[in-house]
Amino acid sequence: MKAVILAGGRGRRLAPFTVAFPKPLVPVGDRAVLEVLLGQLARAGFREITLSVDHLAELIMAYVQGHPRLRDLAAWRFVRDENPGGTAGPLARISGLDETFLVCNGDLLTGLDFADLVATHRARGAALTVAVHRKPVKLQLGVLDIDEHQRVRRYTEKPVMHYDVSMGVYVYEPRCLAHIRPGEYLDFPDLVQRLLDAGEEVAAYPTDAYWLDIGNPDDYARAQEDAAEGRGPAANESAQ
Repeated sequence: MKAVILAGGRGRRLAPFTVAFPKPLVPVGDRAVLEVLLGQLARAGFREITLSVDHLAELIMAYVQGHPRLRDLAAWRFVRDENPGGTAGPLARISGLDETFLVCNGDLLTGLDFADLVATHRARGAALTVAVHRKPVKLQLGVLDIDEHQRVRRYTEKPVMHYDVSMGVYVYEPRCLAHIRPGEYLDFPDLVQRLLDAGEEVAAYPTDAYWLDIGNPDDYARAQEDAAEGRGPAANESAQ
């Protein structure tokens, strides 16, 4: 199986740490988050992995190619754009994506079963499948329910809302690439809309697997805490 890792972001939410250090290489416990992810993909059966790089690309390339544990796990390729391509645009520059392939962000930490995600996608026959996590979000505001006569029916202080959110992991069929113009800047939500407008099916893969967005400072702090206490994918990877 083939996978593409989007590893070109600048990590502005983790600044100033990521000014001189690429976000996928930030440590979680005693491993870089990218090392954890690549090890998981290799064990799931991905043997051709392309990294789309931009910010501090040389550090990421040197890390993967020179790492004694990573360099023999898969066949590595690196694609670097002269101009930023968004979260979907870079796929048009990558050759050889001629069968079902997986795409994921290079800054996530998850216990997702990648092989099951791909198998479910294939069984459904969708053009694109998005791994989805149910995330609680606590609003730091009082929320009012108001009727058509401007009468308050309920007041809820700092409610917790639940949203189905993208985990930054996707399974593509090659026909999706026809909706990306070579050289254009295109973000993933815009590609999804193009596919829907074209009548293609975009499926969701709900999961309660462990998932953190390492680019988020709060999630990064939790990842470090979990790793220190022997929980989560980073701790599991250290035990491999």
